[in-house]
Amino acid sequence: MTAVGTTPRGIRARLDWRALALAAGSVLAAGAFAWPLFAPALPAQAQAAVPYLAFALAPAVVAALAIALDGQVSSAKTVALLGVLGAIGAATRVAGDVVGGIEPVFVVLILAGRALGARFGFLLGLVVMTVSAVITGGVGPWLPFQLFACAWVAAGAGLLPRIRSKVGELVLLAGYGAVASWLVGALLNLWFWPFQVGEGASISYDPHASLGHNLTAFALYSLVTSTLTWDTVRAITTVVGIALVGCPVLAALRRAKL
Repeated sequence: MTAVGTTPRGIRARLDWRALALAAGSVLAAGAFAWPLFAPALPAQAQAAVPYLAFALAPAVVAALAIALDGQVSSAKTVALLGVLGAIGAATRVAGDVVGGIEPVFVVLILAGRALGARFGFLLGLVVMTVSAVITGGVGPWLPFQLFACAWVAAGAGLLPRIRSKVGELVLLAGYGAVASWLVGALLNLWFWPFQVGEGASISYDPHASLGHNLTAFALYSLVTSTLTWDTVRAITTVVGIALVGCPVLAALRRAKL
């Protein structure tokens, strides 16, 4: 008699459990990003709390990595593919640091997530950011936030609806890349915004103000500090990169997946 755990229903249950666990970890991470909107604190208190906030995110990163590894890295071929794409992604991110906002790493993450699936993309985002941070010495309280942001970008590409047309798929991915570029910029601004700007300005965080007031102030802050500059350059770079290499890269990755 076949064991219950090896039936299709049992396999689906285990896969659903992993997916739910990753989703729960992502929700917790999203709360860490958005804490200024729900946990009023003075800027000085916020700055003092950042290392603890980043430290609290570390177990979520480790858990997400373990879950993704358990469900995805099941063969030497997959490990090799993850290693190659992780190295390519890290190299493109390091190269992109030369010019502010130009981050071709989003092209790698989006195409890989699209071709190889959301869970593989999530894992690749974690690997790419970890490796590139070690190479550049960019390890600090900001790293857990960057890890989740890039993991979400890659995973999101794998969750987009299927399109038969190659041109339609590239248009979808390019549009997604542009939106992701702006959203990631805003997310990475949000968690440190309270202590980045002094008190009293129109774009300052106000611990006593309403949620609507702080959302408006943050939107203005993000717009003038990164959305119109770094994030827009990143969006253009991503769109152009997907348009230029999207078709051959997707085809190569899908062949490697077989």
